[in-house]
Amino acid sequence: MMNSKHFSKINETLYTAELPNGLRINVVTKPGFELGYAVFATNYGGAHRRFFLNGQWHDTPAGVAHFLEHKMFDMPDGDNALSVLSANGAQPNAFTSSGMTAYYFSSTSGYEKNLRMLLKFVSTPYFTDETVSKEQGIIGQEIGMVEDSPGYVIYNRLMRMLYEHNPVRDQVAGSVESIAEITAETLYNCHKAFYAPSNMVLCVAADCDPERIYAIAKEMLPDEKAEIPTSDFGEKETEFPSERYHEEHMELSAPQFLIGAKVAPAEMGAALQRQKIVAQLAMRTLFGSSGRFYNRLYSEGVLNRDYDYEIDYTAGVATIMIGGESSDPQRVLSEVNSAISAVKANGLDRDAFERAKKASFGARLRGLESFDSICISMVTGLFGGYCSLDSFEVLDSVAIDECEMFLTEFMAPDRLAMSVLSPEA
Repeated sequence: MMNSKHFSKINETLYTAELPNGLRINVVTKPGFELGYAVFATNYGGAHRRFFLNGQWHDTPAGVAHFLEHKMFDMPDGDNALSVLSANGAQPNAFTSSGMTAYYFSSTSGYEKNLRMLLKFVSTPYFTDETVSKEQGIIGQEIGMVEDSPGYVIYNRLMRMLYEHNPVRDQVAGSVESIAEITAETLYNCHKAFYAPSNMVLCVAADCDPERIYAIAKEMLPDEKAEIPTSDFGEKETEFPSERYHEEHMELSAPQFLIGAKVAPAEMGAALQRQKIVAQLAMRTLFGSSGRFYNRLYSEGVLNRDYDYEIDYTAGVATIMIGGESSDPQRVLSEVNSAISAVKANGLDRDAFERAKKASFGARLRGLESFDSICISMVTGLFGGYCSLDSFEVLDSVAIDECEMFLTEFMAPDRLAMSVLSPEA
């Protein structure tokens, strides 16, 4: 039932299968480890607000995916799945991003029992008007707290500068106004549409028999293979930001900045995986914390330890971000532009590129020691149409000119936007 593939470079074996109902299963066996980990995820997140299913378009309020995640732990018998799993020795949790919702647990005992519970509660919706109304108050308070945080303010502003149409510009949790529109019927309809096994994946890292994982999933989940919804993320975005610079003021000890640019995602599958790896390697080479760019600005007091970069692929878009604290955010933006101009004129430093490649390989290798990292990477890969464990071979084959082309195309000066938060006077 399960197919296997051994990755000799990293000495890992991956078992894969697809149930008749469309659920895709990935298992990495970890012989000798007590800890087991499982993720049950749906290709449904905060940006999947408008979708086509059963011959018609459906529009839903912002925040439904996150709201569903909160309410899925309620069971029809009155139990709470979090409490049941915790009582059985598991550590359960869940998260919602713009592009997916994932439910997971880790445990050192009772693994199969916990796996059954995970599959059961995520596939068993139970909502009432009363519980929905109560949750609206709870999530409304969460939204209020998040909206007051500097990290949210600066990120949300940048996303609105970059994206005019895609719902990634809005908070995953929605707004107080949008969640007020959510009803029990809304939740049932969206669960039926997006929580069908054909739109979901199960990823496991544990000392287990892969055939048992397959059998349990087949036993616990519906047999029907449902139609997968087609999501509409809005009009096609332009290459350029709608606003290049925005500054707000809050109670802060030092200015914060976030520089961003849009990336045109490659086609799903091997091309997407390669582009992601090229992007990560390019950014590590030029803007990583061990590189010349950061260390020079750090030594000059322009940047401090609160500095990082990120490449985020989700909901049909991809975004490059560089951010942190700075005594002079405009200087940082100017230095970013200068660094990209230097790449265009002279290319990347080859020694820095080779060091970054080795560091990237090491980081990915260390990720295999983290069961949650393995599973989330597998989920992301399945939703992107590729195998995450192929990344080591792909990384080896990336050439320096691919990274140079990525940087000069997607981080050209007219493609950059900067969101700044400054201390109140």
